[in-house]
Amino acid sequence: MAGLREWMVAGGIVLQDESVLLVQNLRRNGTLDWSPPGGVIEVAEGESLLDGLTREVREETGLLVTSWGGPLYEVVAEAPGLGWRLRAEVHVALAFEGALCVADPDGIVVDARFVSLADCEAQLGGCHPWVREPLTEWLDQRWEAESPPRPFGYRVDGDRVAEAQVTRLAR
Repeated sequence: MAGLREWMVAGGIVLQDESVLLVQNLRRNGTLDWSPPGGVIEVAEGESLLDGLTREVREETGLLVTSWGGPLYEVVAEAPGLGWRLRAEVHVALAFEGALCVADPDGIVVDARFVSLADCEAQLGGCHPWVREPLTEWLDQRWEAESPPRPFGYRVDGDRVAEAQVTRLAR
């Protein structure tokens, strides 16, 4: 796996009543998909994971998370043909304030809304399995934060994202 670009990503699950917060992402190829808010965290630049997650959620949605729980789960996705490895740690918001307002400085997030739990899986239909599957499993089962967090692993085979084969790994 030497020579792969590695990313550390933090994701936030924000619940309100019987809804979960999702953001709509505009991808480089012009497609749109939905995911929980979060993003790449620059731990090497001195930003803690939770500080980075709080910043990302604020930028993408306008909401300020004042307390986090977790991590709930961790995702590792490896795509050797595409040259990357992703590790994501996902936390749940215990308290937040503010009103929804999209102002993503990266221009990736173009919408944010609370989606009913009944509609969540359909809303996530266009996103990657390593985002959709762990989130929908947690929403169904609602396990407590674990140490270490519950692991999810994926291998992405191919050299084009649109045609890649994604395999969920036993972890």
